[in-house]
Amino acid sequence: MCPRITPVAVGEQEQDDAWVLAFDGWDPADEGRREALCTLGNGRFASRGAHPESRADGVHYPGTYAAGIYNRLRDELAGEVVETESIVNLPNWLDLRFAVGDGDWVALSAVEVGHQRVELDLRRGVLSRWLTVLDDAGRRTSVHQRRFVDMARGDLAGLHTVVTAENWAGRLRVSSGIDGAVTNAGVARYRSMGSRHLRVTEARQAAGDTVLLVARTTQSEAEVAVAARTRVAGTPVTARVWTEPGRIGHEFVCELAEGGSVAVEKVVALVTSRDVAVSRPATAAVQLLAGAPDFEVLRAGHETAWAALWRRFRLDLTDGVGTLPAPETLRVLRMSAFHVLQTVSLHNVDLDAGVPARGLHGEAYRGHVFWDELFVLPMLTLRLPGLARSLLRYRTRRLDAARRSAREAGHTGAMFPWQSGSDGREESQRVHLNPRSGHWIVDISCLQRHVGLAVAWDIWQYHQATADREFLADHGAETLLEIARFFAGLATRGADGRHHIRGVMGPDEFSSRLPGRVGPGLDDNAYTNVLTAWVLQRAGDALDAVPSTRRAELQEQLGLGAAELARWGEVSRTMYVPFHPDGVISQFEGYSDLLELDWDDYRSRYGDIGRLDRILEAEGRSVDDYKVSKQADVLMLFYLMSADELRALLERLGYALPPEAIPRTIDYYLARTAHGSTLSALVHAWVLARANRENALEHVERTLLGDLADLQGGTTAEGIHIGSMAGGVDLLQRCFAGVETREDTLWLNPHWPRKFGRLTVAVQYRGQPLTIEVADREVAVAAAPGPGPAVRVGCGAEIRDLHPGDSALFRAGCP
Repeated sequence: MCPRITPVAVGEQEQDDAWVLAFDGWDPADEGRREALCTLGNGRFASRGAHPESRADGVHYPGTYAAGIYNRLRDELAGEVVETESIVNLPNWLDLRFAVGDGDWVALSAVEVGHQRVELDLRRGVLSRWLTVLDDAGRRTSVHQRRFVDMARGDLAGLHTVVTAENWAGRLRVSSGIDGAVTNAGVARYRSMGSRHLRVTEARQAAGDTVLLVARTTQSEAEVAVAARTRVAGTPVTARVWTEPGRIGHEFVCELAEGGSVAVEKVVALVTSRDVAVSRPATAAVQLLAGAPDFEVLRAGHETAWAALWRRFRLDLTDGVGTLPAPETLRVLRMSAFHVLQTVSLHNVDLDAGVPARGLHGEAYRGHVFWDELFVLPMLTLRLPGLARSLLRYRTRRLDAARRSAREAGHTGAMFPWQSGSDGREESQRVHLNPRSGHWIVDISCLQRHVGLAVAWDIWQYHQATADREFLADHGAETLLEIARFFAGLATRGADGRHHIRGVMGPDEFSSRLPGRVGPGLDDNAYTNVLTAWVLQRAGDALDAVPSTRRAELQEQLGLGAAELARWGEVSRTMYVPFHPDGVISQFEGYSDLLELDWDDYRSRYGDIGRLDRILEAEGRSVDDYKVSKQADVLMLFYLMSADELRALLERLGYALPPEAIPRTIDYYLARTAHGSTLSALVHAWVLARANRENALEHVERTLLGDLADLQGGTTAEGIHIGSMAGGVDLLQRCFAGVETREDTLWLNPHWPRKFGRLTVAVQYRGQPLTIEVADREVAVAAAPGPGPAVRVGCGAEIRDLHPGDSALFRAGCP
């Protein structure tokens, strides 16, 4: 069941409706998707949109996750002991149930649901629910609930419930508790593995209206304290504390007249031992609640915090995109930004946490950090640079772990892991389950060394957007240099006089080895080789950009002498890049020798072929034998760089990239990509927008609707794809509006079709808030008034200095 929005008249109400995501009715088969999309969070922690009365039962899955809280468990898989680190499902604070008389606690599966509507207010960060149920005795009861996870005060959350006896009078029982007897069971393919990460160490009444539950992770020894304060208004009640193994709460009993109501207000505090300025989580949680105001006051502060965020992340359209009308386009874009900001917010600045690929919305990928910040940081750096810096610190703090991994593998420099968790070691699986065949398959995805190139790219782009030389000098340059050292060490000179990188995997996760080769990995992945040349150039730029005293310190500390720097320069000019005879960039050496797949046959037999690797393995074949990609690989080069920038880089390597080779390369890989990743549609939309706008729209819509419509068939329930969500916003910002930061200038190269009206975005460049409006090839830029230096803004050959309070209009002269 897709979210249904009731049509409204065009005008102010339509704009308000573009802030609301609504679900009508109750569809058990769709609850997982709805719960993920209705997740509420504030960067510190988030809770899925499960109904408060529900427990994990195969339909519902309550889940609460805190940034950076991981735990390891051991299992025996495919005959070997495997240790796996996972983000931890924390105690469920939402637990609130009601019963009429002596009946059972109401569950939607056991009553007649007369009406249910759930609305997620994206502007305010509030989830509302209206429910009417009819029991076997004919008693009709209505419920209205509101909840939020406080964006103003990162350790609090609230749930407000009003229960009304519509056509009956009698006793109502309400239970408000904390459930610590939870496990990690949100992903079906993980359920054969260990799932109990918590042990409850304390459960008690902390005050007359407050209960406390404390749990500790079994291996990482992280302590989590949840305190819940429940108050009832509207009618006299009696209360008692109840306990069950791993659970504690209050039960309230009241008498309702026909048509009478009772209001239950629940405010909770969640504190972990990883938080700053905390002595003991239990003490801090109880103290927080003792001083916390009531639900309505907290909600008002929470909504004010969201209003401030939306001013920074302003995004407006006067028309829609493709087949999506303006309100629907705006709703999806705002939903995307909303979920990114619930995963990483200003509350993360003091935390040591990265960007989990599936947000704080579920347990897919076990909460690991991949390379998704490559797609997330552009949205954040130009609006919340302090947050972007904090997320980069997650990587730079793990520089020593990356160095250690490189040494253990026989390399120099820093080798960042494909999957990262708590401490920076490689968390990629050794084996993974193919649900189609039931086979456990050896997993070599850790050979995706290009994650280090993404870290270097993020550091340099942050520096370009912010001119934060302090970060570059203290943290960024050292990390970038060690990444450059690693990739220079991977490169070996061949008989052709060029440098080659062997035994790696590219962004396309299908191709992992050449047919007939015993060892894993591919040779000369074009994306990896080109980015290696790029990072070796940026290493020199980073040294030049830091103060001379820091430059000398870095070279001394790293033992980085003139000979090594000279070799880096040589490698950056002699990297090998494979090409097909017609000028198409080859994904890797030997790609052109692979078999062609009968795409029409597989689509007719299987429909969804996004996971061709699983389909072919179940047939006894190997995806390695075919020219197929899960997601964009070579095309990532066009995603990261403009055509001019990529052409200049290739020319420095001695290769030509004539204009006709670009659409030929795009078309070649578009025809051979299964789009098994949500990031694939994003990258294809990006590159097609510059070459073929109309064909780009299909991929734009697929990017925007990926999680909302669950286009991957069930994956949204396991957590949203944060890279795709951020990338959808960035698609409009950097691709269609053409925003680019390089050469100490904010460049604008708009490609926004006139028929889509006017696009307005707010950004911040080097401390200066800017409003950018784009229509077709015209772009207007306005700087907010206030103190501060001028910033350079360029379009085509025209560059202007924009002072605070100034504005500029660039017209069709942009190339």
